[in-house]
Amino acid sequence: MLRFRIFASVVPLLAAAVFARAEIGSVSHPCIAVGETSVELTSLFWTAGVHVAFTENPVRATVRVQITDDADAADFAVVDDGLGSEPDSCQANPSTRLVSIAAEPVDGGEVIYLSTEGPADYRIYVRSKSVSQREAAALIVGARGSHRHLQAASL
Repeated sequence: MLRFRIFASVVPLLAAAVFARAEIGSVSHPCIAVGETSVELTSLFWTAGVHVAFTENPVRATVRVQITDDADAADFAVVDDGLGSEPDSCQANPSTRLVSIAAEPVDGGEVIYLSTEGPADYRIYVRSKSVSQREAAALIVGARGSHRHLQAASL
C-alpha cells in the first residue's frame, strides 16, 4: 500500500516535469537583445517578471502600439526573410527579462492597445512567419521597463 501511495504521488510530479521540459526545450520563443539585456516571451506565466495584456479599448490602455506599413517609420521592425538572426543576440543570462502575454491585465502590468492608427508610444513593423504583431508589441513593451527610449534592439 505504501508503494502505491509513493507511486501515486510521484506520477503527477514526473508528468509535470516532462511537460515543463518539453515546453522549455522544444519551443522557440521570440526574443530581442537590448544592450546587455535579453527580452524573451515565455508561455510559462509564473516565470515571467513582466506581464502584458492587450485591450480593444484605447481608454484602458497604458501603452499604445501602432502597426505601420513603413519599416523606416517604425521604432521596432521584425522581418524574417533576411540572412538569419544574430546567433548571440539572445543568449540566456541573469539579466534576461521574461515577458508573458496574459489574457487579462495583471496588477501593475502594462495593457497594450494595438492599432493601425496613432497616436502611439511605439510604432512597429512586422513581416514575419514566426513572430506575430502581438508578440512584437509585447516584446517592445516588455523591454521598455529598463529602457524608456530603446536605442538598439536586435532579434
